[in-house]
Order: sequence, then structure tokens, then C-alpha cells
Amino acid sequence: MKFISSKQNPLIKKLTLLMNKSRERKKENLFVVGGQRELSRALEMGYRVDALFYKEGTDESIVLKGTENTFELSNKLFEQISMRSGSEEVIAIMESIPHRIEDLTTHTDQRILVLESPEKPGNIGALLRTAAAADWDAVIIANPRTDLYHPQIIRNSMGGVFSIPIACDDTVNVISFLKKNDFNIIAAALHSSAKHFKRIKYSTPMALIMGTEDNGLEPLWMKEAHQTVKIPVKFPIDSLNLSVSAGILMYHYGNQ
Repeated sequence: MKFISSKQNPLIKKLTLLMNKSRERKKENLFVVGGQRELSRALEMGYRVDALFYKEGTDESIVLKGTENTFELSNKLFEQISMRSGSEEVIAIMESIPHRIEDLTTHTDQRILVLESPEKPGNIGALLRTAAAADWDAVIIANPRTDLYHPQIIRNSMGGVFSIPIACDDTVNVISFLKKNDFNIIAAALHSSAKHFKRIKYSTPMALIMGTEDNGLEPLWMKEAHQTVKIPVKFPIDSLNLSVSAGILMYHYGNQ
């Protein structure tokens, strides 16, 4: 194992670039994971480690064995580059995987969360975490605006980004996939035709479609939806946070 103490080390420069630049992550097909829990979940889902870094003095029992590119970093350097100061002991560069919609498996009892054009990494991470916790089968991101391997998505998902199948594609292809596989398409929207979420019948396979907090859903979704649901809110509040809304609806379905 090599010891690194300088921020000018080429490998540390590469690590920093991957942390901060989506373009670099896409170009190299690599991303960064910080923390033992997130790393363990990525490995459980078959992700491969490109390089592993651990803090000086770390208990070697938690250091991944069998990884060729393993580096010990000085405490000062580790704290400088860590995404969560004081709470991490390992950081890894991982190989990304494709997220093709055609690779998703389908079955008659399937429940899929579809996110239309989500932008805020914190929201996306929270949604992935909730979908995994609620035992939904997959998440589809239609018209993605944010790199799925953004550090904040990984962090806010608490490793959920690795715990549930995820596909990314444009809206037209997502709708085609859902219709081809006979999904019951349920759109969440503050629309005149929307019904209280407790007053409709849910049937599988089901796709729950959520839009952005600012713009809601594209008109195409409203045209293709079999049912439209809403969550009532009390004046003067006019809407709920996207991840909160999705959590309410996903767990409500699970309780039926």
C-alpha cells in the first residue's frame, strides 16, 4: 500500500476532479463513494472498485481486501478531500454502470417510481432512499437533469442509489416502456381531474409519476395517465416537498 500526503499527487487530483465535475465522471465512467456503509452497498450490487483510499491509522479490518490500488492518506490530506469531515474513513473511486431502461426486469406485481426531470441532487437522493426503504422495485428518471453519481445524491440516498434498480431515458421512451408492459400509470399532480390519493384503487404493475416542485408534470404524462392523484394541503401552503409527497404515496400504496 502506498502512502500519500500531498494534494498535488496525480491520483488525488483525479479523485478531486471526479468529486466535483460531472463531465469528468461521464468521460471516465467513474465516480466517488465516501463512507464504509455506502461503499459496502455499492459492492453488494456488483460495483467494482477502481482505487481505494483510507485515512492514516484506520483499523485495517474495514479496509477492502483484494483491491490492488489501495492508498493510505495522511490525516490532514484525508480531511481536506473528505466529503464529510470527521465521519469517513474510506473513499473509493468506483466504476459506473449503464442505467438502460431495456435492462429493467418487469413482473405483474411491480411498482416503479418515475421521476420527471428532477434537478436537485438532495431531493433525488432522498427519493431513492425512500423508494428502496419502501421496497419498491425500481426507479426510472425521465429526462434526467442531474448526474446520477453526483456526490450529494449518493450521500442523501444513504446508499439507496445502489440498493434499487435505476434506469434513465427520455419521457417518450419511458412512456413507451410502461405502455408496452401494461403498467397502470398514476400521475401525481394538482390538476382539476386529480382525486384524493386515498380515494382511488391501485393495481399492479404500477408506475407512480412525480414531476418537479416548480413545473409539475409534462402535458404528455397527463394525457397518458390512467389516473391522477393529489395530496390535499391546508392553506396557505400550496404544495409539499417532492420527496415528502412521493414518500406519502409510496407508503400509502404499501399499506393497502
